[in-house]
Amino acid sequence: MRVGLSIFPTDYAIHPVALARAAEDRGFESVFFIEHTHIPASRRTPYPLGGDLPRVYWESYDPFVALAQAAAVTERLRVGTGICLVPEHNPIALAKRVASLDALSGGRFVFGIGAGWNAEELENHGVAFEDRWKLLRECVLAMKQIWTSEAGEYHGEFVDFAPVWSEPKPAQRPHPPILIGASTRVALRRVVEYADGWMPIHGTCDLERRLEELDRLCAEAGRDRASIGVTLFAAPGGREEIDALAKLGVDRVVLGLPTEPEAPVLTRLDGLAHLLD
Repeated sequence: MRVGLSIFPTDYAIHPVALARAAEDRGFESVFFIEHTHIPASRRTPYPLGGDLPRVYWESYDPFVALAQAAAVTERLRVGTGICLVPEHNPIALAKRVASLDALSGGRFVFGIGAGWNAEELENHGVAFEDRWKLLRECVLAMKQIWTSEAGEYHGEFVDFAPVWSEPKPAQRPHPPILIGASTRVALRRVVEYADGWMPIHGTCDLERRLEELDRLCAEAGRDRASIGVTLFAAPGGREEIDALAKLGVDRVVLGLPTEPEAPVLTRLDGLAHLLD
């Protein structure tokens, strides 16, 4: 079982450099940073967890910038997006950003992705809410062509470009692991088709039944189930719970950290360090 951490990185929380150093020193496997380019002030879409939307959703650093700083001061720590909202990016530019971070970190990037839940946010990027997953799929397939071909090209409904040269290529071959951060049954079909892992949020689905469904879908598609990793986001921080998740087939848990200054976050890390024994 690999144990990672996640946080909304803001200018009033522990600095990404301090967090990365502390996480690696204590033996954590990874850190994941959340992404929202902005939050529209209209607030038409309700917060999925209920109540008022926390300010951290629009106050966080760009995850790629923050992760680059985290990677620069560590040697073993994996750095990941948890999650990158792919439909809000140009796929050619995003492919370059992912490849650059993976190359500069020595192959330590984990590409957690999702399509987003905020309709207004997507609309501000020119994306219709009902098209977000179709666009995400085409972006991922297009980026794979850029990462794995000397002159990648892609022709789809939403993404369409003739052969392009784009270097560097990712350090990880054929590309960094792509984890889909969604909990629905439909998400599992997407994982089997074009991803390398599944990253649901704890408590958003019947995990055991979903994993049984994942086994079935892999068998139907002729895909090796062992090629798909399972990362549980916002996982519980107890040893017994983590042991139980391991028995189910989860191979990475990501523990959430409070968006707080350095001292309380380090205290929290020390309290979680026993999980790494």
